[in-house]
Amino acid sequence: MKSILKRYGTLIGLILIFIVFTILRPSVFPTLRNLVNILEQISLLSIIAMGATVIMVIGEFDLSLANISSFAGIISAGLLVAGLPIYLVIPVVLILGFVFGLVNGLLVSKLNILSFITTLSTGTFLAGITFWYSGGTIIFSGIPDDFLIWGQGELFGLPIPAIIMIVIFIIFWYIFNQTMLGRNLYAIGGNEKAAKYSGIKIERDKTIAFGLAGLLAAMTGIILTSKLGSAHPTAGGGYLLKSYATVFLGMTLFKEGEPNIPGTLVGVLIMGVLANGLTILSVPNYFQDMLTGAIIVSALVFQGMKVQNR
Repeated sequence: MKSILKRYGTLIGLILIFIVFTILRPSVFPTLRNLVNILEQISLLSIIAMGATVIMVIGEFDLSLANISSFAGIISAGLLVAGLPIYLVIPVVLILGFVFGLVNGLLVSKLNILSFITTLSTGTFLAGITFWYSGGTIIFSGIPDDFLIWGQGELFGLPIPAIIMIVIFIIFWYIFNQTMLGRNLYAIGGNEKAAKYSGIKIERDKTIAFGLAGLLAAMTGIILTSKLGSAHPTAGGGYLLKSYATVFLGMTLFKEGEPNIPGTLVGVLIMGVLANGLTILSVPNYFQDMLTGAIIVSALVFQGMKVQNR
């Protein structure tokens, strides 16, 4: 029983939370409409959290993910307002996010600078560019309706952001479980020196990991702008802490003590179900923030206790 709780405690917690909200609001919470609504609400956090998972797998942190997301939203809105076509804007902004991640990766792997310091600095630099480009104002006028489909449209009854989330989940699950790159990234995170002696190209694979995280952060910014119909220079800020919190929550599942994509998705579901259920119960936002913070601290304490017990 103890081992089951230790390995599947997070998943059991999600089920219990779901049951509690179902009992408290049986006519609203467990309905199909609300479940689809939860999927839509968690989609953006899921995408950026999968990027955070990639970074944590190699034992690093990227504090610029929220800045990349805000930058991508502002740049995509600005380019669209300037008249550039959607089919050009989206790939260009995704490439910019990927390249910015590669720069982070090169700085961390080539120069051996702490990722915490590196990405905090580059993220601050990018935030300055974002404010300079936008003038510190919200861009909301002139965004074409066709662009809004990516954040507000539906396909087969599902919100398009949720479909994108599912596709990305499958892709990154495949990368980590079926490709050499995924195995290399776990080897680097487990023991970098041993990975190096076994022939793994540490610098190359670390740089790719940061690039992928930048790509997902940029995608989050684009979809967020499409969903809101506007772009704010700090729009992505709220995702940074939550994305890493969900990775920590999911580290107890499937690959015990290691970041993993399915575990992160369960962590995101916990955050999403909690936020949705508390909103239905009309719980004030400040209490939701307190609860979110308590969950993050609890996850960190739990992880620390497990490390000590090994």
